[in-house]
Amino acid sequence: MSDAAVAAAASPDPGGRVLDIRFTGSGSEYFRIWAVNLLLILLSCGLYLPFAKLRRIRYVYANTFIDGEALAFHGDAWRMFRGFVLLAVLLVAYTVASELSPAAALGSFILLCAVWPALWRAAMQFRLGNTSWRGLRMGFEGSLVGAYLAHLPVYIPAAVLTALVPDSQGPSGDPGVNSEFWFGVTLLVLGLMAPWSTALIKRYQHRGYRIAGERSEIRLHTRSVYFIGLKTVLLGVGLLLSAVFLSVVFGSLLAIAFTGRIDAKGNGQYFGLAGMGLIYLFGAGGLLTYYASRLQNLVWGNTRSGSLQFHSALNGYMTLSLKNWVLIVLTLGFYRPFAVMAATRLRLQALRISTTAEPSTWAATRAGRHTDASGDVAGDFFGMDVGL
Repeated sequence: MSDAAVAAAASPDPGGRVLDIRFTGSGSEYFRIWAVNLLLILLSCGLYLPFAKLRRIRYVYANTFIDGEALAFHGDAWRMFRGFVLLAVLLVAYTVASELSPAAALGSFILLCAVWPALWRAAMQFRLGNTSWRGLRMGFEGSLVGAYLAHLPVYIPAAVLTALVPDSQGPSGDPGVNSEFWFGVTLLVLGLMAPWSTALIKRYQHRGYRIAGERSEIRLHTRSVYFIGLKTVLLGVGLLLSAVFLSVVFGSLLAIAFTGRIDAKGNGQYFGLAGMGLIYLFGAGGLLTYYASRLQNLVWGNTRSGSLQFHSALNGYMTLSLKNWVLIVLTLGFYRPFAVMAATRLRLQALRISTTAEPSTWAATRAGRHTDASGDVAGDFFGMDVGL
């Protein structure tokens, strides 16, 4: 049985009608936004980044229709810019400290750990607090304590990893400490704890969303996340073996094309180049997207509120991503806007919402509006996406 079927079976359909989700964004339209944003970011040495992000979010929201009504984003670019400056200062401080000594790097990492869950929570509050549908503002009501507890399982091994990073002046320089061995052990522990933390994070997120009088709930078993992780690892082994085999094939073709011989001196670089490219392609374009699609189906398939039931049947995401990566490389990056639109359309239109209540009867609540944008910009620095 597929992950989507398992998720659907876990929470029965409440009946009623379905709120259709459509995405109408096009690659050609988004290409113009992307090109202007990229140019202005380069000309401003990165300072235009928050304004570029605002244009991107507004375009995506304006082309996302739920039951025929588009989403809207009301965030203020200057508040996002202040958040950008704050995050830039933190990032520079961490980079400088990392160059000074392992002890300074560990201290900076601890500082980042101390503030990151709060910033992550602020990101969701800002994004959802400035998102509306049918004139109704959404919101996020997760507690600050819950944000820290959700990250706790990976904090300790991550801190140990930071302390054990091989460095000529660090623990690896001490003959009595086998830092490489403990680095590997801690990395394994971090991998084993990651699905647990993922389950905690998703429960925290999907128990805090609200719109009008609707507040989301989720029934998510940690073992289900571990099962997805196990399948992802097995897929990763298969992709790695495929990458090794294909690197020999493509490496040989490159060697013949440039030197006329497979065994010529220096041809090892062609095999290495082919191997690195394939591993990156299969990893970023295949493995990560497989995990993301299975997790989306599991999480959203078990999310509901008083009168809403969510479903997700995301299929073909890995195939689309692999195609997108190949086209991005072949076009020297110019296909990226088209790839983003295609991926966004697939992920959004895989969702379905069943409702037993008429949304036109919903009334706005008096919940406070969050205006702190520092957490939202933090997502761009650290690769966090507070969306799907």
